[in-house]
Amino acid sequence: MTNVFAIALEQKQYKTYTLSDKAANSSLDVVPERGGIATRWQVQGEEILYLDKERFANPELTVRGGIPILFPICGNLPDNTYTYNGVERKLKQHGFARDLPWEVAEQVTVDRAAITLVLNSNDLTRAVYPFDFQLAFTYQIKGNALEIFQRYTNLSSEPMPFSSGFHPYFFAPDKNKLRFEIPGMQYRDQKTQEMDYFTGIFDPTLDEIDVVFEQLTGLAATATDKSRGMRLILSYNSSYGSLVFWTLKGKDFYCLEPWTAPRNALNTGAHLIKLKPGASCEMLVRMTASFF
Repeated sequence: MTNVFAIALEQKQYKTYTLSDKAANSSLDVVPERGGIATRWQVQGEEILYLDKERFANPELTVRGGIPILFPICGNLPDNTYTYNGVERKLKQHGFARDLPWEVAEQVTVDRAAITLVLNSNDLTRAVYPFDFQLAFTYQIKGNALEIFQRYTNLSSEPMPFSSGFHPYFFAPDKNKLRFEIPGMQYRDQKTQEMDYFTGIFDPTLDEIDVVFEQLTGLAATATDKSRGMRLILSYNSSYGSLVFWTLKGKDFYCLEPWTAPRNALNTGAHLIKLKPGASCEMLVRMTASFF
């Protein structure tokens, strides 16, 4: 019997690894050298993710689309600045993991299609974030599910403070037909800092929506897209304490982002993970897409 799981490598602008589950007609494209990003995910042949291909092709720009990786911060810092041990340092929005090349460490095609990517600290990272670390992320697809297993290891001699997250862009050609179940009654507008109650609907006529759910009561959120007959479930382990919803008017995407800590946590300490020297911690984000 032929294996239904496969990984193919194609040299495009960047080396692109395509994981596939032939039985489910699902696939995932991963581009290690462009920030370890997953750029395309298909289930039953349908596109789940959005990708701005022009921005992706320009290495000077951050990627708008796919599933960018956020580390060692989520969101931005005031003036891109944080203070650690009395020293001011600069760190740009969402950190550096999404901009650096990752290495392929392992590929698996038995019982699933999975690829593990690794990012090690280097002179570039130490200049803005004075810690030695290793990140190992495994993307796995099977059936209609995508799982991202993460291991964060502190190779420094002192505790390593960080937050991490993902910034998935979900394809939504008609945002009028979206309904959400998010495990939080209230959200905070990240621009005005005002709180509001959540009704399950976001107003697609607004120029921009950028809100954060900080008091999560569960480990999964559901988006139903009636225009596509699709239900998407985003689940995550308890390390993730915030969910950010972001979208722009006139763009065919919405973002539902699991973050371990809110903006500016490196300065405020709010929900910051402080990993002991030599220690590792593991996290999991899972997405499933089904059609009705």
